[in-house]
Amino acid sequence: MLLDTVEHETGPNPQWAVLWLHGLGADGNDFAPIVPELVRKDWPALRFVFPHAPVRAVTINGGARMRAWYDIRDFDLESRADLAGVDESIRQVDALITHEVERGIAPSRLLLAGFSQGGAITLAAGLARQQPLAGLIALSTYLPMPITTAQERLQPQAHTQPLFMAHGVFDPVVPPAAGEAGMQAMRRFGFEPHWRRYPMQHQVCAEEISDLGDWMTARFAAVQG
Repeated sequence: MLLDTVEHETGPNPQWAVLWLHGLGADGNDFAPIVPELVRKDWPALRFVFPHAPVRAVTINGGARMRAWYDIRDFDLESRADLAGVDESIRQVDALITHEVERGIAPSRLLLAGFSQGGAITLAAGLARQQPLAGLIALSTYLPMPITTAQERLQPQAHTQPLFMAHGVFDPVVPPAAGEAGMQAMRRFGFEPHWRRYPMQHQVCAEEISDLGDWMTARFAAVQG
């Protein structure tokens, strides 16, 4: 079954989609307010899709049940993510992408974005894509698996996907070093990350939204040109 979603279209008959994954404990409404701040007048019509992650017990939060893309077992980056949960979420993301294809939007016109835990799924799903997307956006996040595991899942054409990654230098939730390690790993896998750091904590900021808008403008031009 498809995950429930919040959707917002910026114009009639959108030919592009942005699938945006929220962070731990939030839901699909969390990033919906970013649409008017991000979207530019000269962009093509977009369909923003903000799915709700399933509700599950999260070990690191005392087993409390909340919306999460996977269980977080401990603070150690090498073992914190429940890989079965990561794989389940990748399948759910793939189902949402297939749904957009059925609605007339090709993968080459779909951007996959995510913040924090949602960004981790964006990176993991991007590695596993056999059919490349228009781009990947990973904000304040990390690679949720060991390098060797990620290498095993890497598809031959995955590295052709443009990648925007950004992190706050004062992030107390996902250490900046973890974000940079994820970026360097993606670089070793053949990606060319557009990497930015901002003087912020575990959040987004106006400068980041502006830089992301510039990057998205380039993605639209690359396909339409």
